[in-house]
Amino acid sequence: MTGQRKTLGKVLRYIKKYWFYLAVSIVMASVTVALTLYLPILTGRVIDLVIGVGQVDFAGVFRILRQMAVIIALTAAAQWIMNVCNNKMTYRIVQDIRNEAFQRIEILPLKYIDAHSYGEVVSRVIADVDQFADGLLMGFTQFFTGVITILGTLGFMLSVNVAITGVVVLVTPLSFFVAGFIAKKTFAMFKLQSEARGEQTALIEEMIGNQKVVQAFSHEDEALEEFDEINGRLQDCSLRAIFFSSITNPSTRFVNNLVYAGVAVTGAVYAIRGGISVGQLSCFLTYANQYTKPFNEISGVVTELQNALACAARIFDLIEEEPQVPERADAKVLHDVEGRVDLSHVAFSYVPEKQLITDFNLSVQPGQRVAIVGPTGCGKTTVINLLMRFYDVNEGKICVDGADIREVTRKSLRANYGMVLQETWLKAGTIRDNIVMGKPNVTEEEIIAAAKASHAHSFIKRLPQGYDTLIGEDGGSLSQGQKQLLCITRVMLCLPPMLILDEATSSIDTRTEIRIQKAFATMMQGRTSFIVAHRLSTIREADVILVMKDGNIIEQGNHETLLAKKGFYANLYESQFAS
Repeated sequence: MTGQRKTLGKVLRYIKKYWFYLAVSIVMASVTVALTLYLPILTGRVIDLVIGVGQVDFAGVFRILRQMAVIIALTAAAQWIMNVCNNKMTYRIVQDIRNEAFQRIEILPLKYIDAHSYGEVVSRVIADVDQFADGLLMGFTQFFTGVITILGTLGFMLSVNVAITGVVVLVTPLSFFVAGFIAKKTFAMFKLQSEARGEQTALIEEMIGNQKVVQAFSHEDEALEEFDEINGRLQDCSLRAIFFSSITNPSTRFVNNLVYAGVAVTGAVYAIRGGISVGQLSCFLTYANQYTKPFNEISGVVTELQNALACAARIFDLIEEEPQVPERADAKVLHDVEGRVDLSHVAFSYVPEKQLITDFNLSVQPGQRVAIVGPTGCGKTTVINLLMRFYDVNEGKICVDGADIREVTRKSLRANYGMVLQETWLKAGTIRDNIVMGKPNVTEEEIIAAAKASHAHSFIKRLPQGYDTLIGEDGGSLSQGQKQLLCITRVMLCLPPMLILDEATSSIDTRTEIRIQKAFATMMQGRTSFIVAHRLSTIREADVILVMKDGNIIEQGNHETLLAKKGFYANLYESQFAS
């Protein structure tokens, strides 16, 4: 229950911001309850005015009926205002939580994103928040009304007859005991249900996103088995959660029927003895029913709140996840970068027990083209991640123009790099939107010039609406090569002082690649460039070639020098071009 209390405390902090809506909701709930509870009194008076045949006080009956009509209208208006306030409060809280969650995702370190499946994170932000909203809305709508109804009904019943009210109060605590016992069980089951739902969303996202690979390797049966296993666990968790939650209402209803029966018997005895009138007994039975009804509603609310709090706990875990190392208060902004990059005694590992890069040293002069080659897993892409500060070094430092990159703003550092990766990424929108992502305020002529330089202009013009053609998530129906050309165009439009090309032409045909290499050569003039390549033919013109193995530089020099050494690079090169 400690976890529940902590989660509830966090929810209350969000509610505090919308105290006005909460206050109005409570006032309207009080008005609704007061007017609703006043109706049985008027009903009792009407009954007492209908004494027998020919003895009906019609004038009094019609007067009370008019009062009842006004009260019903006021009750409806109060309920409408209360529901509007509850809806506004709930969905603004949900909006705040989703905004905070997405903002946290934007500043989470990449190691968190790498360690969690995208589907599981999406499930927290979408499905869990939706479940939380449903529970919260039901709580606001029914909880306040229920509590006020219980207190108001007790007050009205005490004003009519203290002894009969005592019967009600004595039996009532059983409802709290039953509901509390079941609530403890329900929270744990709903938490397991949320976790299983997250796993299922992650698997579905993974399988849909990689359906070609799944079908190419006939992995359908294995994927179905994995889905069935997770779906089975979700079914078990859901059944147990629903079972415990569903027995709450019948259990409290049983206790409530005992209360109603006790009131009926006790009231009947009092009526026979002349202690109360028939109208008052009718009024009391109505109150007894209204008094017990909120217990059923509150038990349902408690069940929904267990689910809501379980989902809230998962989204709060994401919101409270440790963000990336914050920038220093005095962090500098990089201006007029020349492109001198120095790596001094850099050490880095993704996991503490497995060292990847140790004592890495490199000095790159402005305008130099540095190629990084080596076998898979040697640390080429890791060096790029460190240069861009996607990860921070464990030891040593990386400097740009003499400034430690940990002492400058991430935004200014990354703005001075243009990066084209092997893995392309395009957002849903127009072709133009994707090209101008790094430089929004550009002219149409500049966009076309960049597209022509990257040889993307010809295929863009063949699209239905040209640069205004809408594409779906990750490029939609565009080929991998076309998507890569758009990513290259994006960089050519910005032309920052430093470039990173990580297998930038891996998905492009040979003839187009030759033309793009020429465009790259022009683009790299006077710009510090880091080129990661497996095809060694693309890096012959590099000023410096770094040959990496097991996270260390084992050879360094230009193409001719390294071939003359007849070392590791020469073996790699000859293996690709052996006749």
